[in-house]
Amino acid sequence: MYISQETSEQTRARLLKVIARAEVVFFDGTFTFEEFPAREFPRRAMSQALALVRDDEAWSQLVPSKDPAKELFSVFGFHFANGLDNSGFVGWLATHLKETLGTGVFVVCGHNSRRGGVFDYWGCPAQLGEDVRQRIYNLREQSG
Repeated sequence: MYISQETSEQTRARLLKVIARAEVVFFDGTFTFEEFPAREFPRRAMSQALALVRDDEAWSQLVPSKDPAKELFSVFGFHFANGLDNSGFVGWLATHLKETLGTGVFVVCGHNSRRGGVFDYWGCPAQLGEDVRQRIYNLREQSG
């Protein structure tokens, strides 16, 4: 993890380069969080889950869903280019999406050393999925 001292303008310029060089994937369909008691793992864990996270009581898995009775999310992911300082990326992009689209997001991080290290899965309300995709494409083009 990097530690840097920079102005907000320098941070923005750096993170525009990070987003431009990141591998971005927009997943088809919609997703929801499914919860189950911790004692039911691994029997209830789904191989289609993008993420599995737990607290001291329950597991929560991010799985494909079209069920309109559930909170549905559009999901996209970033694998970052190796060697680029991506510190502050989550806060920067989350703030941008909140300011421009009014939406909050969730982020689940993982690590894959063969693909640059830390990667993020992001979720936003399903109805804003295309708007978020366009905002991300616009930011990627701004890096110059």
